[in-house]
Amino acid sequence: MPNNHPWKFFRAGGFDQVRLDGGNDLMALDQLDQKLWVALACPTTGLEFDAKTLALIDTDNDGRIRVPELIAAVKWAGSSLKNPHDLIKGAPELPLSAISDATPEGKQLLASAKQILANLGKPEAAVITLEDTADTVKIFAQTRFNGDGIVPIESAEDEPTRAALTDIVACLGADMDRSGKPGANQDKVDKFYAEAQAYSDWWKVAELNPAMLPLGAATIDAGGTYKQLKAKIDDYFIRCQLAAFDSRAVTALNREEKEYLVFTAKDLTLASTDITGFPLAQVAPAKPLPLREGLNPSWAAAVTKFNQEIVRPLLGERSVLTEAEWLKLVATFTAFDAWQAAKAGASIEKLGLKRVRELLAGPTKATITALIARDKALEPESNAIAAVEKLTRYYRDLYKLVNNFVSFRDFYSRKQKAIFQAGTLYLDQRSCDLCLTVADAGKHAIMASLAGTYLAYCDCVRKGSNEKCQIVAAFTDGDSDNLMVGRNGLFYDRKGRDWDATITKIVDNPISIRQAFWAPYKKAARMIQEQIAKRAASADEAAAARLAQAAARLETAAQKGQAAPPPPPPPEPKKVDPGMIAALSVGAAGLGATLGAILTGFLNLKWMMPIGVIGIILIISGPSMLMAWLKLRRRNLGPILDANGWAVNAKAKINVPFGASLTQVATLPPNALRDRMKDPFAEKKRPWKTYCVLVLILVFGLLWVFGKLDRVLPDKIKSSHVLHGESGKPAAEAPATPAQTAPPAPAAGSK
Repeated sequence: MPNNHPWKFFRAGGFDQVRLDGGNDLMALDQLDQKLWVALACPTTGLEFDAKTLALIDTDNDGRIRVPELIAAVKWAGSSLKNPHDLIKGAPELPLSAISDATPEGKQLLASAKQILANLGKPEAAVITLEDTADTVKIFAQTRFNGDGIVPIESAEDEPTRAALTDIVACLGADMDRSGKPGANQDKVDKFYAEAQAYSDWWKVAELNPAMLPLGAATIDAGGTYKQLKAKIDDYFIRCQLAAFDSRAVTALNREEKEYLVFTAKDLTLASTDITGFPLAQVAPAKPLPLREGLNPSWAAAVTKFNQEIVRPLLGERSVLTEAEWLKLVATFTAFDAWQAAKAGASIEKLGLKRVRELLAGPTKATITALIARDKALEPESNAIAAVEKLTRYYRDLYKLVNNFVSFRDFYSRKQKAIFQAGTLYLDQRSCDLCLTVADAGKHAIMASLAGTYLAYCDCVRKGSNEKCQIVAAFTDGDSDNLMVGRNGLFYDRKGRDWDATITKIVDNPISIRQAFWAPYKKAARMIQEQIAKRAASADEAAAARLAQAAARLETAAQKGQAAPPPPPPPEPKKVDPGMIAALSVGAAGLGATLGAILTGFLNLKWMMPIGVIGIILIISGPSMLMAWLKLRRRNLGPILDANGWAVNAKAKINVPFGASLTQVATLPPNALRDRMKDPFAEKKRPWKTYCVLVLILVFGLLWVFGKLDRVLPDKIKSSHVLHGESGKPAAEAPATPAQTAPPAPAAGSK
């Protein structure tokens, strides 16, 4: 498609971003080259945006919004309005007059919106809101049919149909109608009647084969008792067989006395597993099963019921049951067991065979199917009602999403937070606005570390609840001296709720040029402190070791009853090596000469000495500042969002000025007044400035005395002039040598 739309752009984050200022811009989004879109995809979770609106846009339900889906949403919303420019308003109320009635779909939308308001008792309303469209229970409360294919029980027109729907819901569960009432759909109706037919056919097999029901209709209840006791009676007769095989096993088969002692100290009940695990009765060789007396108390009631329901009707009155009689009963119930194993339609068994066959013989299935068809016929109208909610959501939310997807206008304008910003973290006298929720800090950090940004991952917990979340916060101003794992802060989400936040992981990167400037000096100071601490610790350990040795000697002497041994003689002082002294002297002289040369060169700069000071500072801090500047230039938002599931299509830079706006450092308010009262707990200040001045005076004095400064000083204050006189000769001349005091030679010709 040719791109004839006159696009406007603004530059932010180091790249051009499109301006979407009107409905024409939105409707032409399909003409905008996707290379100029800031994002090509975003997740539907973890955003400060209405989740239901995102779900409506995500037509393939894959959890991501892509370019074609966003274009389709904008096109549909714009074509459903008389003026697409109305989407720019982002209002929560959709005026009915804004809905286009120029198309059949638009007419249906308008009619459905009016129907919703009428159902809610607001037929004269001129606007419709999300609250109106979201409450489907109220919308469809007075309607029998609403197009969802579910017929509520109340929609039945006669008592038999209502009773049938009640049975369906009771056996298979309810489908909730849009009106909020329980009912059934066609699939559930078909399943119910299929189950009913299977149950009826299963019973017909037993009716045609009387051997399957030896007790007639009573066999069903008796079969439950038989099934309950079968394993236990089998166990009893097998134990009796073992007792007949070897009489020595009788005691063990009846359980030993010590097993009774295990539970006799407890409060017993008939349902106690300690008792139910014992045999039905005392075991003996070839002993029949007693049916009245001598039974295990836990099973006595079940055996009595077994006697009444099975033994008496099939074998006559008995007080005991022999093994042969038991085997006869088992054979009698074999066919019944097989029939029970093939049971079908169990889900509707509770209705009873009579009711099931009554339903199968009546017209209720056809009647309910006809009601469902009538309901389905209204599906277009019902879908149009759902479309009204969709349009209302798009009317409110779509423009905001576009300004956080096609461009990052909200983020770079700093007028409001972007949809990916989760809130604000307060920690270390700073507030960080660039905070994102993350699902897994470890996985997120792998990609986010490429952003060149100082990141702190925090675990957040809501006080008084079990709510937990993880966030990542970008520190873009200040320094990192007091940022470390374990530090606590406070996180405020977009709803204003506060969370306790604890740093769990840090991705270290430069924060500012200012931090880089002081970094070398802080490292040097830290190194000196560490060395001093190591020396002090070493000396402390040595002293502790000496004390321990002395205490050990005293203890040993006390145990032996001897007097305390004298302390060991102090170690002989180490002899000073003359060569070492000479080496140290040479080193000190070299160091002094080097220092003198540096100071001499510095003083030779004369009026350019301030430039020299700046040069020294740059030599020390320059490399660190240069590295920080290079890294800060590469700092960008893309990897941080990509790690959260976005597909950022541009290098969204976070330069130093913009980064400073994302992290605010604590400052006193403009009209604040500082109390002039002296801090009573302030540390005593040492006169370091005075010490430094005195040291400088001493150094310069020594250099002056040794004449190292004469080349750069005026003649009057040169050390050679002051100490040795105007001519530079010694003030008190040495005695004249004999050559100097000898008389002059005689003139030529004299004698």
